Amino acid sequence: MYKHLFGPVPSRRLGMSLGVDLVPHKVCTLNCIYCECGATTNHTVERKEYVLYDEIIDELKEFFSNNEKPDYITFSGAGEPTLNIQIGKVITFIKSYYPDIPIAVLTNGSLFSDKQVRNELLKADLILPSLDAATEKAFKKIDRPNKNLSIESYIQGLIDFRKNFKGTIWLEVMILPGFNDDLENLHGLKEAILKINPEKVQLNTLDRPGVIDKIRAATRLELQNIIDLWNIPNVEIIASSAKRKDSKSFRKDLENTVMETISRRPCTLEDLKDILGLHINEINKYLDILDSEGKIETYRQERGIFYKLKQ
Repeated sequence: MYKHLFGPVPSRRLGMSLGVDLVPHKVCTLNCIYCECGATTNHTVERKEYVLYDEIIDELKEFFSNNEKPDYITFSGAGEPTLNIQIGKVITFIKSYYPDIPIAVLTNGSLFSDKQVRNELLKADLILPSLDAATEKAFKKIDRPNKNLSIESYIQGLIDFRKNFKGTIWLEVMILPGFNDDLENLHGLKEAILKINPEKVQLNTLDRPGVIDKIRAATRLELQNIIDLWNIPNVEIIASSAKRKDSKSFRKDLENTVMETISRRPCTLEDLKDILGLHINEINKYLDILDSEGKIETYRQERGIFYKLKQ
């Protein structure tokens, strides 16, 4: 069992992805209202070695000595990976020892105003930043950023990164009706997208309950209306229920274990992590599958979102 690696797990966008988690659970620059991993517990912009470089390298070496190569090595997790000051060094190691495996970085993009962060990510193959707002009001309402962040510097950081990055950028925009689908935000997002110039813009919306009540998923028609309004190339809808992958890394036993666990008593995501000893991102993939098959449902209590078998 690894402390900082998880998977490989099936990803809608990246095939079979080996996850690398560079920060502890919910150490993040933002506290997004839609986050499926729960509320941020360490709301910070301080960059440091949250997870030791040597521990990551040792786990990567051990993994590749016993497993087949994944489609991607992906820096992700339940926090913001660019907060770790060693991310560039880890990317350099992977490129030196496993050069044929592409590297993806799932990031909220909030630290790209820092030139050092931008430089550390230049050797990656695919960057998947998010941008949920174009106004300061919507930014604070949806992403609830650390006090040192502003939407202006956030967007400018992404624009500056694009100027020097030779790889691919897929920009994700999370649409939450009533929060960022007003014309001011949508026109502002279009303007920012044109300046950032990503290879793809991926419209997403809520799959499962977020951090707060009273938010809902956008319908497919609502998302298509935004595409029609923007009228710019390479915008796609990625919001959809997870589909089971016909892959040898999909583990039916893990799916059954998750179901058996919540059949005994409803559990939060944190409960499942503690009980099963799996990374939250890995558990999330199986919850997505069970949800898409109509096998589970959720309810909210003071301690968080609970998952239970659908009656």
